[in-house]
Amino acid sequence: MRDRIAEFIREKAYRPMNFAELAQALAIPEKQHEQLRKTLEQMERAGEVVRTRTDRYGAPERMNLVVGRLQGHPRGFGFVVPDRPGAEDLFIGREGLNGAWHNDRVVARILPPAFGGGRPEGEIIRILERANPRVVGTFETSGHLAFVVPDEKRLPDDIYIPKGMTNGAKSGEKVVVQITQWPDGRRGAEGRIVERLGMKSDPGVDIVSIIRKYGLPEAFPANVMREAEQVPEAVTEEAIREAGRRDLRSWTIVTIDGEDAKDLDDAVSVVRLGRDRWQLGVHIADVAYYVPEGSALDREAYKRGTSVYLADRVVPMLPPRLSNGICSLNPGVDRLTLSCVMEIDGEGQVLSYEIFPSVIRTAARLTYTQVNRILAGEPGAARGVEGLVPLIQEMATLMAVLRDRRMRRGALDFDLPEAKVRLNEQGWPTDVLRVERGEAERIIEEFMLVANETVAAHCANRDLPLMFRIHEAPAADRIAGLREFLGLFGYTLRVGPDGSVTPRDLQRVTEWCRGRPEENLIESVLLRTMRQARYSEQRLGHFGLAAENYCHFTSPIRRYPDLVVHRVLRAHLQHKRRLPGKLKAKLERILPEAAEHCSERERVAMEAERETIELKKAEYMADKVGQRFAGMISGVTPWGFYVQLENTVEGLVHVSTLTDDYYHFHEDHYALIGERTRRRFRLGDRVVVEVHQVDVENRQVDFLLDSQDEVQTAEPAPRAGRQRAARKAAAAGRPEPDPPARKGRSKAGGESTARFDMWGLPVPEHKVRGRQAVDPTVTNPFSLNRPVAEVGAGGRGEVRQPSRLVRRSRRRATARSQEEDS
Repeated sequence: MRDRIAEFIREKAYRPMNFAELAQALAIPEKQHEQLRKTLEQMERAGEVVRTRTDRYGAPERMNLVVGRLQGHPRGFGFVVPDRPGAEDLFIGREGLNGAWHNDRVVARILPPAFGGGRPEGEIIRILERANPRVVGTFETSGHLAFVVPDEKRLPDDIYIPKGMTNGAKSGEKVVVQITQWPDGRRGAEGRIVERLGMKSDPGVDIVSIIRKYGLPEAFPANVMREAEQVPEAVTEEAIREAGRRDLRSWTIVTIDGEDAKDLDDAVSVVRLGRDRWQLGVHIADVAYYVPEGSALDREAYKRGTSVYLADRVVPMLPPRLSNGICSLNPGVDRLTLSCVMEIDGEGQVLSYEIFPSVIRTAARLTYTQVNRILAGEPGAARGVEGLVPLIQEMATLMAVLRDRRMRRGALDFDLPEAKVRLNEQGWPTDVLRVERGEAERIIEEFMLVANETVAAHCANRDLPLMFRIHEAPAADRIAGLREFLGLFGYTLRVGPDGSVTPRDLQRVTEWCRGRPEENLIESVLLRTMRQARYSEQRLGHFGLAAENYCHFTSPIRRYPDLVVHRVLRAHLQHKRRLPGKLKAKLERILPEAAEHCSERERVAMEAERETIELKKAEYMADKVGQRFAGMISGVTPWGFYVQLENTVEGLVHVSTLTDDYYHFHEDHYALIGERTRRRFRLGDRVVVEVHQVDVENRQVDFLLDSQDEVQTAEPAPRAGRQRAARKAAAAGRPEPDPPARKGRSKAGGESTARFDMWGLPVPEHKVRGRQAVDPTVTNPFSLNRPVAEVGAGGRGEVRQPSRLVRRSRRRATARSQEEDS
């Protein structure tokens, strides 16, 4: 009935109807009117239909309304991200929030632009679902008033705590507050303290605050723990004799993981079958055998969605008895697995494969560091595992074959550095390290990728309902921006008539920029152009991998979607011809909601993990005030530029601290340029900075530019009348080609020496400094630590579009310049 209603109200000829008219139009008999009423109420709560003041129902998109999730901003405004795919985000000013908070599901009315043209704005008219029933913050008192300042800066206001609701909290203490009165536009929010976490300076309180902020469940419920205790600690003979399970304990199988990993859910084996043929086995923990569908363990795993790896701890999806015990592929013990064994040729093509339940006994627990040292030929690296060296070398050979095949079909491979924080026993950071991918990491990555693709193709070819991992092509507007950006460096991106590109088109960009000073910058901008991967019941392919079929099969201990894939495979192995109709219908019904839930839990986990890393980075830098570091400019804004140090710590050099000149943001060239000195700070430039101050609570590091630092100067930005080659050269920081002689432009009849500033106005000769030589070692990691900012009114971490007045003044300046030229 729900689908029928949704389809009917979106018909072109439909007009808003009341309940009676809708029932009559749908031919719903009177005995089903109560069911119709309940269905309409559910659809209204979900934002699928909107009921007007006259009790008429309609489709929101046809009533000048947008339904979606509100993304707040620390400066008080926000954006509604529509539920409808492809729809543009709607800007909401602070006065239009009407009591809505960050992450609430809302209905917004679209308003006409204030001055005609420009981006549409809106206002919240209804809140469908509150996202922050509990808020973590700092308890403060002022006279007789008590309130909580939220840790989440995107929540716009403090929360008032009435007398008697403080739970004994002290000023400066971290607390959890339960909202008792939501804001409504005229009055603020009220709440009561339900948990006291400790003073801000107490060890461990910082991480616990983040755990509470994101609602990450730490302790498992009692019924879940009771079920976990009933799981055997060792594999039983009954499990080994399960129908269809194969005994692979005689195979040489190993795990390769990080030194501190405890949940080992994947193991691999490689055997050379001939000159250009290998047998690759990917053996994944058979978690589905121990976690029955619908059990307390399963319900809790679904609720969590994923394990969360914070800076100092893991919040696991499954209890440690399973994740670190019976399901973990520990060395020298029997473990149940689901194996995907593939025969692969010298071109990286999977010639044949089998998927089946198995029992294995891994020969060794290898680490990435150990395998990288063995492959590098370091003396003593293979001590204790000498017999596995030929296997490791064979793995490296097969990895190269698989990677070459993936690259040939156009897959994108971004090798950007990650950060690892070392902590002492008190949880205080002692070092921040830049972690690069080595051969060992690539081996596991390629083996897992080919297994995931093989399983997804197997299920797709048999029309099995599955939770696919999809990555959609970039939006046309993002591609247009990327094309314009690449044009600054002299590269013309091929774009289809509809504004689309293929993975191979973008791979050509990475090949073209390899070894150039702008390599890291361009790869980073490419990555930010991509959409975020997600889970879906639809087989839409994976753009970044250039794969038609892809799913997550290899990590069922820590990802619920992998567990779903395992259950589908086990059901298929039991019913090889076809799934029972009832089971298939059930999967098709639950998969869309499960995919959306798992995607959301993954996003929450990523945000929590990123925030704990940023917190520990700030704590690490807190005692480094006054110290000097070398770094690269990773972002340029109107209010300054961000510098990323070698250890990936990032901080801001505010424009107000550049006291030698007036600096202006040149958005087309990603640079700040001095008005008088022509001093230039551009993405990718190397600079030396001094730590000025650190705000641990807000995870912010402020730098000062070192007074002795040598920074390039820039030629004035080319304007109208300049050659295309000159514009590109100036933008990319390359020497400008000699301009051809133009008639009548100089007193002697030769070349013109006139120069123009960034607004197109003539610059006197004595004010122009010569450009210094370009440093060929310049690279640019273009920060990935900071989330992509929304367009707004300006501020820290925000990318601002030029205002209408600025654009108008630029057009006028260009026109004046053209008049003077002619």
